[in-house]
Amino acid sequence: MDEGTIQAYEDEIQALEEEIKLLTEKYEDMQQESTFFSDEEILKSINSFQSETQGETKGHASLSDLKAQLESLEADLSFLVELTGFNFTSHSKKTVEKTQNGTLQKHRLSGKCHSVSFQLEFHLLEMENNEEVSAVVSDLSIIMESTEDSNVSKFLSRTEERGDLLTFFRSISTYAEWYEHRKHTFLHFK
Repeated sequence: MDEGTIQAYEDEIQALEEEIKLLTEKYEDMQQESTFFSDEEILKSINSFQSETQGETKGHASLSDLKAQLESLEADLSFLVELTGFNFTSHSKKTVEKTQNGTLQKHRLSGKCHSVSFQLEFHLLEMENNEEVSAVVSDLSIIMESTEDSNVSKFLSRTEERGDLLTFFRSISTYAEWYEHRKHTFLHFK
């Protein structure tokens, strides 16, 4: 065999090994997720879900009621998007660790605020003490589409260091709104 064919086979083998590694990690993550709950808890959840869904189907008079409710929820969502400027396009949550004291979850969130796209990735530790729930954000990572401005980059770095999601959402809302105004103004002068 020539060297080109051998290299192609070696590349294919390496790609397959990487795919096997990724699938193994995914399988282990799924196994870890399922081990957090005992068989009794799973059965209780299944029974609870079944009783809820049976009650819901009996409680709704017709399909038209469900459609009306869906239209109402869509109208509420569009109102909130119009009011806040935030339109979340995807969200994923993965439980990393669950203990008696709390739960550590990894969140990925992406969306737009007006015309500025953003992606967030962070860990959220929820702790329950005496019927009070507290949450701590850590390992915050922010990716924004339009960060040509050095002040915005500095702000994002500080926000990531502090893990301050509230400040991020408040600030990006104002920034994105004025970003739109600046864009329209510059288009006017062109």
